[in-house]
Amino acid sequence: MSELIDNRRHRLEVLKGIIHELHDGASPESVKDRFRAVLEGVGAGEVGALESELIAEGMPVEEVRRMCEVHAAVFRDQLARRAPSHHPPGHPLHTLARDNRAIAEAVAAYRAAVASFPSGEGRLEDAQLAAWRAAHQRLAHVEGHYLRKEYLLFPFLEKAGIAGPPKVMWRLHDEIREHLRAAGEAVAAAADASGEELALIRDTVLLPMLNQIDGLTEKEERFLFPMCAENFADTDWAAVVEQWGQFPPLLVEPEGQWRPSPAEFPARLAEVPVDDAVRLPSGHLSLRQLTALLNTLPVDLTFVDSNDRVAFFTEGAERVFARNRAIIGRRVQDCHPPSSVHIVQRILDDMRAGRRQVAEFWITLHGRFLHIRYFAVGGEGGEYLGCLEVTQDVTAIRALEGERRLLEEGSAA
Repeated sequence: MSELIDNRRHRLEVLKGIIHELHDGASPESVKDRFRAVLEGVGAGEVGALESELIAEGMPVEEVRRMCEVHAAVFRDQLARRAPSHHPPGHPLHTLARDNRAIAEAVAAYRAAVASFPSGEGRLEDAQLAAWRAAHQRLAHVEGHYLRKEYLLFPFLEKAGIAGPPKVMWRLHDEIREHLRAAGEAVAAAADASGEELALIRDTVLLPMLNQIDGLTEKEERFLFPMCAENFADTDWAAVVEQWGQFPPLLVEPEGQWRPSPAEFPARLAEVPVDDAVRLPSGHLSLRQLTALLNTLPVDLTFVDSNDRVAFFTEGAERVFARNRAIIGRRVQDCHPPSSVHIVQRILDDMRAGRRQVAEFWITLHGRFLHIRYFAVGGEGGEYLGCLEVTQDVTAIRALEGERRLLEEGSAA
């Protein structure tokens, strides 16, 4: 046991040294042999534990992320030779592994498209620009791949106590997204760019982006996917499959309709810690949490049931229109002045008949600009359940200009 502890401590110290060298400007190539040696024979679970331990000891995620550059330098040439996934067709890991093959091909096509950039004052020819644009549009599909990792794989890893690798990978996703955004802007303006400008874009944006995607793909195959296979139960995979279609498409489609057995929502995510919890398909809330959450929303909500009776309203600190609990169970028509009852009745009749899903109005009242919307609420079978009124004071929203990307201390927001 002491030998295992000593080995882990040794690996941690070597990895720290490598990361510090990278921070000080060393190239991934210069440290890849030591990196390969320290992780030789180490399983995916231990790599995840090492990353988590480095972060727990205070090393910033950004510094741990530098290891991914070394992963790319060490293993990039192995990706094309990797054996197909051993998971059955349709299994999420089978599909993600196939998508990685397609991503590798898209990266190669992108490299080929930018390799022929002109030099000096030359300009891109129409065919060159079309090839670059097509390669960029195809590579942009990595977003669906990354979102599935972030929202379908990472939560279960964290539940299993593996927090470090998801943090590192999510940071890499965001860096790649920023590079893709910059690359998209460059593609849009490429027709007027000189060869000198294009070379600068290629060397500072495009090639670093492609190297990052290659390195991240390799890290998934060598470490992330094995960690998921080791730690996910069938019920976890059931939840992944159930929510798979909620995200943008991948470069590939699942090859089958794989389903785990039993196919049920995972108990680990559906645990209810309190007796009065309201269980919903996407989670659970205690009655206290639910009440506070609804009353914190920056809108006023009123729900009228299928019998046109007021069933519920929120009680936020700053309501737009006065409400009191005496209206619960009252016909909504009786809650409006006679002059507007015909409008209310028409909205309800149209929604009940399926002729209208939304009705909206906006007015100025006491110097405030109010947005009032009515939504038809339907059940899974399409039956009419009632009408939701949403009222919002949008005066301050309409006055917003420019952008705010950072939190400002002391701001009311």
